[in-house]
Amino acid sequence: MEKVNESAIDWTVYKREEATFRRKELSSAVDADDLGCSLYELPPGQRSWPYHYHTANEEAIYVLAGDGQLRTEDGLEPLSAGDFVTLPANESGGHRLVNDGDEPLRYLAMSTMNEPDVTIYPEMDKFGVFVGSPPGGRDERSFHGYYDIDDAVGYWD
Repeated sequence: MEKVNESAIDWTVYKREEATFRRKELSSAVDADDLGCSLYELPPGQRSWPYHYHTANEEAIYVLAGDGQLRTEDGLEPLSAGDFVTLPANESGGHRLVNDGDEPLRYLAMSTMNEPDVTIYPEMDKFGVFVGSPPGGRDERSFHGYYDIDDAVGYWD
């Protein structure tokens, strides 16, 4: 058994356009292999990672504090403290969190840690490939990158 208190983990700050948030990688702190879990804090008016879905990893979100919205393939769904949401490893699991409240939105994001994984970003017309370590994993990857969806080539090209 490995144990860590979140107060012993430093925040990592991510800032890119309207995606500004803080993250504590809980599962990395205890060297978890097959389960990912991070504590996030999303300030008012900000958004999380760009809208995406995974093809190999199921995710879940548990809201600890605050109010916000979950962007899904069907639109925005309200979120508040105590809400638990599962996000399947397919197009129906597409998501992005939005804090439209007045207080920080604090939540746990959990996932399986399967690889290889292809992560699709439909609004950005790109996808990411992760081999050797899944998204959120810290092991060395034998292959990874981001590519435009329309950059298709023929098999024999």
